[in-house]
Amino acid sequence: MDNQLLLDLYNSFTGAAPKSVGSITGSGSNRKYVRFTSSEGKSIIGVIGTSLEENHAFIYLARHFQEKSLPVPRVLAVSDDERCYLQEDLGTCSLFDALRSAREAGGRYGEVEKQLLRRTIAQLPRLQIIGAEGLDFSVCYPQPELDETNIFFDLNYFKYCFLKATGVDFHEVRLEQDFRLFAHDLLMDCETSTFLYRDFQARNVMLDASGNPRFIDFQGGRRGPVYYDLASFLWQASARYPQCLRDELIDVYCENLEETIQSAQFHVPDIKFSRSRLNLFVLFRLLQVLGAYGFRGYFERKQHFLDSIPPALENLRELLAEEDGCPYPELRKTLEKLVDVMTPSLSKRIGGEPLPLLNVRIFSFSYKRGIPEDTSGNGGGYVFDCRGTHNPGRYEPYKQLTGLDAPVIKFLEDDGEIQTFLDSVYRLADAHVERYIQRGFTDLMFSFGCTGGQHRSVYCAQHLAEHLHEKYGIRIDLTHREQGIHTLFSAQ
Repeated sequence: MDNQLLLDLYNSFTGAAPKSVGSITGSGSNRKYVRFTSSEGKSIIGVIGTSLEENHAFIYLARHFQEKSLPVPRVLAVSDDERCYLQEDLGTCSLFDALRSAREAGGRYGEVEKQLLRRTIAQLPRLQIIGAEGLDFSVCYPQPELDETNIFFDLNYFKYCFLKATGVDFHEVRLEQDFRLFAHDLLMDCETSTFLYRDFQARNVMLDASGNPRFIDFQGGRRGPVYYDLASFLWQASARYPQCLRDELIDVYCENLEETIQSAQFHVPDIKFSRSRLNLFVLFRLLQVLGAYGFRGYFERKQHFLDSIPPALENLRELLAEEDGCPYPELRKTLEKLVDVMTPSLSKRIGGEPLPLLNVRIFSFSYKRGIPEDTSGNGGGYVFDCRGTHNPGRYEPYKQLTGLDAPVIKFLEDDGEIQTFLDSVYRLADAHVERYIQRGFTDLMFSFGCTGGQHRSVYCAQHLAEHLHEKYGIRIDLTHREQGIHTLFSAQ
């Protein structure tokens, strides 16, 4: 039903049916994304969401930002009820993807990655200042501005879903008093004329062919201070940015903030950037994410979030080492106790018991050589037969290539059959991985077979490995058996 609504909108907008329709893995929101590809090879993203207010916010903000020449996707067509819409396709490479090797190397960012980060952070003041000019904040979803209610919700989320779950002792009344002072200080002298992106992170930055950033998923934005987004981006736990890189990017941000204010063709309040004010928002964001990690990890038992706790605590430890890192006595005392007591092994415990690490093994193979053996002793796993999909190996240009090569990938994705096949695999694999994590199991195996173990099976195995690692942060052991290629995706 949903696909048909999007298909009808696409047909109405283009005047023709698409050549292929492929699902795009979402981020857990209530929106569903598909990629329509025309017979000429041009693609458009279709979106359908159950929250009409959220849809309306995105459509309004995207059009407003587009009028300001800000780098966001163009909204191409909208259904009468705003349940679904079409937007410009910004491609498949996100900043998060481009920084993967640096993250997995423990935060060793080279000049190429640094340049991508500089380009991204340089655009943030334009979104915040130029994007806010003439913007009707009443349209923002779910509320028009950052306020005390938001702040207390997140601080109490940290207290109940993380702090109490760790068993660290604290004085609740004095902590609540510090929370009130904290909320007051965050909102004091708040720059009410600037746009707060709310979810400014590497996953929401798409890169074009030249490495220039384009921004998505800003529908949760609202009026708020400029510091929030900078803190969100630079202190994201999984990014592992060294402090020297953060300092460099803060300088880039400040230069572009000043330039944006001076060049604006409308009145902009003179924003005096303060590192002390930034540290308050860094502290707030760290408590926010620890609350989320605690709930998703300690209560929902999701390993990816538990694995994110140690780097977040390390960020908190570094902030507390600064003189103005936390100016609230009871909160500082509690947090210092927290980072001292919570070792990585403790942060991975639930109810006092260690949480086993799940290892997922994924294979591509040729049926001619038999199904890969399960060496774990568990006796099997899932085996998917890819031979029902269109085989690029039948065509001369692709015979010497594999499912890792761009021409084969384009052939399979343009054809569309393989993505429909993988959509079902993803749903099954996600449910199984989550159940195995909940039950504390340590090993799961998926195998993809095709005629030669060269094209379709390789493509599917590679994409499932990347999908599960990105979504759950778990350890993936990937083997393309017929090519002798072995890749290890470490747990995040």
